[in-house]
Amino acid sequence: MSTFETDLLSDLIQRKRSCLAQLRGMADKQLELARCGAITQLLELLAAKQHILLHLQEVERQLDRFRGEEPERRRWRSPEKREQCAADQAECERLLAEIVIQEKRSEQELIRRRDEAAAQLSGAAWAGQARGAYLAESWGGNGQLDLISEG
Repeated sequence: MSTFETDLLSDLIQRKRSCLAQLRGMADKQLELARCGAITQLLELLAAKQHILLHLQEVERQLDRFRGEEPERRRWRSPEKREQCAADQAECERLLAEIVIQEKRSEQELIRRRDEAAAQLSGAAWAGQARGAYLAESWGGNGQLDLISEG
């Protein structure tokens, strides 16, 4: 059986689809962790995601050799193999679109949580200042308690 360059192309597209499917599942988990504020687990997930992204980047580099080719001139082992590769590529595009949507949702959720935390910190700081001002006023304005009684 002779080898076809398209066998390599098909294998690379399948590997790309596998990476994107893993990233899609991780994007769902990422959104869930962002919503519940599980920052430690979120950071662990992002580290794991980085490994898959590096693998995907390597697959993309290997696909570069096929990008300038005219698809009609490629020789395929069979029409079925060509159709399967086209279906895998379409799935890659679908997964990538879903990943982008989930990443945007996660980003929005993290921004919302950040803004809530900032508002809470600001409120706590304001409350601390108000408490300090109240205590200073109730102790005669000098921050000390007046224990001298008249009479």
